[in-house]
Amino acid sequence: MAERPRILIVLGTRPEAIKFFPVVRALQADPDLDVVLATTGQHREMVDQILGPFGIAPQHDLDIMRPDQSLNDIVCRVIPLLEDLYRRVEPSIVLVQGDTTSAFAAGLAAFHRRIAVGHVEAGLRSGNRFHPFPEEVNRRMLSVVTDLHLAATPWSADNLVREGVARADIVVTGNTVIDALLETLARPDLLAAHRASGVTLADDERLVLITLHRRENWLAEGKGPSPLEEVFGAIADAARLFPRVRFVYPVHRNPNVQGPAKRLLAGLPNVHLLDPQPYIPFVGLLARAAVVLTDSGGIQEEAPSLGVPVLVARETTERPEGVDAGSNMLVGTDQERVLKTLREHLDRPETPPGRRPCPNPFGDGRGAARVRAALRHRFGIGAAPEEFRPPARDEVQSSGPRPRGAAAHGGR
Repeated sequence: MAERPRILIVLGTRPEAIKFFPVVRALQADPDLDVVLATTGQHREMVDQILGPFGIAPQHDLDIMRPDQSLNDIVCRVIPLLEDLYRRVEPSIVLVQGDTTSAFAAGLAAFHRRIAVGHVEAGLRSGNRFHPFPEEVNRRMLSVVTDLHLAATPWSADNLVREGVARADIVVTGNTVIDALLETLARPDLLAAHRASGVTLADDERLVLITLHRRENWLAEGKGPSPLEEVFGAIADAARLFPRVRFVYPVHRNPNVQGPAKRLLAGLPNVHLLDPQPYIPFVGLLARAAVVLTDSGGIQEEAPSLGVPVLVARETTERPEGVDAGSNMLVGTDQERVLKTLREHLDRPETPPGRRPCPNPFGDGRGAARVRAALRHRFGIGAAPEEFRPPARDEVQSSGPRPRGAAAHGGR
């Protein structure tokens, strides 16, 4: 029997771990594939919190994390370590996910050794090199060295084709974050055993879930408030206007986020600044939310499956499918605009999302199976997968205004 293809998966951050764990499980279950998992150690604790409950443990840890390291520090530290790892493991293909600096470095190091690169979630584009920063440039550069482009949606695939990638080298898989979400929601035992710490919510309390951490939002330009401070100002104003609504914010550990969050939001009785939450408790919060305010990419993809409207606190998004479908709304970072949009959502009676999971333009829960099939096909041991096709727009729950009913205004 021929030697099994060896798939080396390299991940380092919390979002990569979330989107990769369904892929790892799908590949490890395939007897025709030899799967090796390596972590860069960039988000050590958070990655362990995600992989551990699902019984996944990396075989290799590059341990690159150092206090206050820059993007260039990450590249300079990780490339030699990856060089050594590739020499020892001898992979048939290196599989990376998304657009982190370490993902790009892993792809570049593989290219230098003439090792094939597979890129999960390929083809995201905002069209602005600095929004998001540095992710937009990371993913563009990563596409140049990629051999198998595993695009989440047809829109992402079209971006790649416009840039000269052969359509035969692209497979539309659906986003694997939907696999992770649906698998977690199907495990009530895990949700019950891993609840959010730092806040207790009554069944009838409305929740605004907040995640804000993007580098371009906390990098102030000039002497005025940063975009992040503008959004925090809007949250503070909304919390005062809606004292019976809970605003729950798991705050990123970066001091550039922690400092203004505590300065502008601490002390408001209905604003809860939590430590970063492990994945499973966070899913519990997301499923409870009446609305999400975020600059994160993954939540833009996850929330439509739950029928939860998403307000995207960014000037651009590389995930326009959610905006086009009406489940997400791009609100920018201007304080008045963010407050206005929050008020519009909280002034309405809350509408139950209906049966879950809701149709989602980003995926259907079978992304990992398509990644597995695409790899089998590349190595000549299986048929090409049937690609993901998004639902029609009218099937996706809109985040836009809904007719008012007789119920009282939200939380006032």
